[in-house]
Amino acid sequence: MPSATSVAPRKPEPASGPPAGARSAAAPGVTVTDPALVKRAVKAAALGNAMEWFDFGVYSYIAVTLGKVFFPSGNPTAQLLSTFGAFAAAFLIRPLGGMVFGPLGDRVGRQKVLAVTMIMMAAGTFAIGLIPSYATIGVWAPVLLLAARLVQGFSTGGEYAGASTFIAEYAPDKKRGFLGSWLEFGTLAGYIGGAGLVTLMTALMSSEDLVSWGWRIPFLIAGPMGLIGLYLRMRLEETPAFAAELEKAHQDEQTRAKVRLRDMVTGQWKALLLCMGLVLVFNVTDYMLLSYMPSYLTSELKYDETHGLLVILAVMALMMCAQPFVGALTDRVGRRPVIATGCAGFLLLSVPALLLIRDGSLWAIGLGLGALGLLLVCFTASMPSTLPALFPTKVRYGSLSIGFNISVSVFGGTTPLVVTALIGATGDKMMPAYYMMAAAVVGGIAVWYMTESAGRPLPGSPPAE
Repeated sequence: MPSATSVAPRKPEPASGPPAGARSAAAPGVTVTDPALVKRAVKAAALGNAMEWFDFGVYSYIAVTLGKVFFPSGNPTAQLLSTFGAFAAAFLIRPLGGMVFGPLGDRVGRQKVLAVTMIMMAAGTFAIGLIPSYATIGVWAPVLLLAARLVQGFSTGGEYAGASTFIAEYAPDKKRGFLGSWLEFGTLAGYIGGAGLVTLMTALMSSEDLVSWGWRIPFLIAGPMGLIGLYLRMRLEETPAFAAELEKAHQDEQTRAKVRLRDMVTGQWKALLLCMGLVLVFNVTDYMLLSYMPSYLTSELKYDETHGLLVILAVMALMMCAQPFVGALTDRVGRRPVIATGCAGFLLLSVPALLLIRDGSLWAIGLGLGALGLLLVCFTASMPSTLPALFPTKVRYGSLSIGFNISVSVFGGTTPLVVTALIGATGDKMMPAYYMMAAAVVGGIAVWYMTESAGRPLPGSPPAE
């Protein structure tokens, strides 16, 4: 297999306005990356991410059915809350997975850890499809569901940070936004695959068959899908930045582990706070639109389930079309203006968009969800290149895993549960809009303090072409 990089025997020419310390004195050359290997790395990370997020799409869009299968019959709202509670539990364990997989990725390599996370995610998803119903084994059904979700959450703790780091470290500086945007393109593809399958099943199967056995089909598909993703990731080489970092590090493993643990948190606390603020607005809006809205349309607005899913699918397809173009835009105008536009849009348009959605007509729902989807692209297209650039190479995977997963666990993954509970407590069905507006304020503060990274080398790495 050809070498991933070569270092040109010349000193790099000064770039306009790079941040202090962006270039490594120990690596004065320019990293030249093989375009074929860059494409392979992006494809494997994006496809693997799509396969992992296929499960999240399935779980979100079949939540009402899962509530009937795994929890006692009675109050439909209580069943939905219980299902979203299991959904949220997977996010609560994500920081632990990030604390394990992140530092491990900085020690043994990004590629190896991403292969492990793929195996665990596929196994957890496949296991859900085998669990008997509450009517068959009683309380053990939700217990086993929770256990499988915890396995998924633990593995996902190392997934996004690893995949975004992998692409960012392979990408040339001037194309990092465009190439990184394909990671979330894969996420949307996974969501569409999962939601599309659920929609098809809902349309073709009776409610009795769906509750009896049909719901198992999408989870059982995860087994072979996981093997495909594993194959793609095992064929990759390590990133140029990590390979160069290994060459510079001569201390033993014990010393390196202690240094990384200290630098990963206390040495990066400012970057961690920025990361958590950016991830908060990114994930609250993401899970609100893609995970919660289908259930909101069905349970709160009494909208037809199949038509609601089809509208969300159309919105995600629209987002996929816009994704690479907005990613390329971040390379030209910068990450900060694009992210700031998304924050301002959610602050000003969340209430009007939700009022359109509550109108109930197909055109109004489509217009409201479409507007929110295009605003969300401002985050999905920019975050995969923005977040890795907050941290230096030696702690990038670990620090990003911790900051990303804490924010997702506390705010993002709990969004469906919290908003459902707030609506139940207050009776105000505008709560989703208020929640997104609050997230936009936090994101705007983070954008104000972050440094522009477009077109510049990653911290701790030489310029890359």
